Amino acid sequence: MNKKALLFILAVSFFTVAKAQTERWQQKVKYTMEVDVDVDKNKLYGKQKLEYTNNSPDTLDRVFYHLYWNAFQPNSMMDARSRELGKISINGNPDWDRRVRDRILNLKEDEIGYQKIKSLKMNGVAQEYKVHETILEVKLSKPILPKTTVTFDMEFEAQVPVQIRRAGRDAENGVRYSMSQWYPKISEYDYMGWNPNPYIAREFHGVWGDFDVKISIDKNYILGGSGYLQNPQEIGYGYEKPGTTVKRPSGKKLTWHFIAPQVHDFFWAADPDYKHLSKQLADGTTIHVLYDRNENFLREKFNNLRPQQKEAYKNDFRNYLENWDKQWEEVLWAAEVTFPYINKTFGPYTYKQYSFIQGGDGGMEYAMGTLLNGPSIGTVFHELMHNWYQMLLATNESLYPWMDEGFTTWAADKVMAEYNKAVRERDGNAGANQQSQRNRPQMLPELHAGSYRSYFAIAQSGLEEPLSTHADHYNTNAAYSTASYSKGAVFLAQLGYITGEETLNRIMLRYYHEWKFKHPNDNDFIRVAEKESKMKLDWYRLYWVYTTKQIDYGIDSVWAEGNKVNIQLRRVKEMPMPIDLYITYKDGSQEIAYIPQYLMFGEKPAENNIPRKTYEAWKWTHPTYVVTLDRKIDEIASIEIDQTQRMADINRTNNKVEFK
Repeated sequence: MNKKALLFILAVSFFTVAKAQTERWQQKVKYTMEVDVDVDKNKLYGKQKLEYTNNSPDTLDRVFYHLYWNAFQPNSMMDARSRELGKISINGNPDWDRRVRDRILNLKEDEIGYQKIKSLKMNGVAQEYKVHETILEVKLSKPILPKTTVTFDMEFEAQVPVQIRRAGRDAENGVRYSMSQWYPKISEYDYMGWNPNPYIAREFHGVWGDFDVKISIDKNYILGGSGYLQNPQEIGYGYEKPGTTVKRPSGKKLTWHFIAPQVHDFFWAADPDYKHLSKQLADGTTIHVLYDRNENFLREKFNNLRPQQKEAYKNDFRNYLENWDKQWEEVLWAAEVTFPYINKTFGPYTYKQYSFIQGGDGGMEYAMGTLLNGPSIGTVFHELMHNWYQMLLATNESLYPWMDEGFTTWAADKVMAEYNKAVRERDGNAGANQQSQRNRPQMLPELHAGSYRSYFAIAQSGLEEPLSTHADHYNTNAAYSTASYSKGAVFLAQLGYITGEETLNRIMLRYYHEWKFKHPNDNDFIRVAEKESKMKLDWYRLYWVYTTKQIDYGIDSVWAEGNKVNIQLRRVKEMPMPIDLYITYKDGSQEIAYIPQYLMFGEKPAENNIPRKTYEAWKWTHPTYVVTLDRKIDEIASIEIDQTQRMADINRTNNKVEFK
């Protein structure tokens, strides 16, 4: 081989390796499904065609599907796990999910859920398969080679379970069908291999692709869900073009045809008494709101209210019904006034519609929409923001639930603040509920105070587990919930303390643009943060995510030395952090002694126009550090570590010294 040829091959090899390291491959799917719904027997009969493209470098000799509804059978893994957690008492309460409890154990034959495979072929050839409760293992007659596409044809039958968790029928909120996790879903195969996570309680991981779904159901049912309705003029129910005539085909059923491009899941819900609200936003996005307005059901709810609750409606059901409508109209308005802020702050919404649909048993996110138990605005924003941190970025929730739930919680707090501002402007009450922030910087963590409080509680309870724990394998529900939602949110709020708030905002936008549709992991995020902040931040990820080590800094002592003041700080707990030391003088002025953390190899920009002096970095091996000020001690009014309280210091009693 000549020298030029060898150099060319080496160059191509280097380019290929470099590209593989920066562009993570993704599998690709295309679902075409036709489903017939029997509302009397609560059963589905479905045909599924799945075009599966293996973009991985690996040859696949088997594939896995999820059969989620098989979890709703007595003695399933979900049932057993819930009952075991119920034996644990925390603050006098069983640790199980109150929605699940031991309900699955008591389901009757016509109340259970199941998904049964009637036939399965690959490229026309029948395949051998085995059901492992909620996981279907398919041993392929012929392997799927890299960069090739195969077609799976499946016929399946499913029974809709009584509403217990996420999916089901006849929920307590009155909704007939909440159809999530309703179809046999191919498992994700990624750089970590197959992800056949059984359905026990927690979150999901899916393959992006295109969905073409036809659902045949009785004509009196109204549907909403993922995707774009392709036949609105045959359907009506508020989907048709305003002022046009709906021409429904003959027969007892309607076939709803949806197309959902570039999503990793598809959900829908159905009820004969849905009321459908919709509005097209300035950017062209259509917002749908569907809620149950069954007057008999709502009257029963009204009649069951306590007397003092009925007085709020002047003991008149019509007032109760009017209030119910107004709450759902507020959901539509809330989306309208916050969407521009969301798109600007977190990245553009990439789809043409989003649906808020009453259903399920709480709030649960899906592609292009959510199921909501009720019209709680806090839940509305939380579920909406999931479409950024789960539906667009889509970390593996089983491994990194805090990157979905925590980031979503952090973002929803910010959206709620924007909504509250819009409410004050709408209601002519712009000055209401504004907290005094005299002598305090403007980035206080009031927005995220609930997350901080929850984190402090779990950190001091002895129940805390590392964020790196698999979602299904936390020892308690309490530890999972607080870690994923609260400690995950504090991860970002505290990152703003480390990098500066403006830098954090740039980090989040860059993260969105670089990693949407790519399933990022925790290291992918921290690398974005490092590039944008020009700091090393791997230490922060390792401490906060992979350990339960805590932050506690204190002011040890203060003493005068001539015309100078020495302040000795102490790291009491294990986790190192940079320090903002606020010195307030008796004349009302302030300055910050900024001490970077040694492992950062960088420093954040000055914030809030407060004079700042940067000191030598604090080495994590040294428990104490002395700051020397060129001021007299009798000029000082107070000294405080992190006046903004963004640093999650578990003991702030030693953070401030006042001089009288």
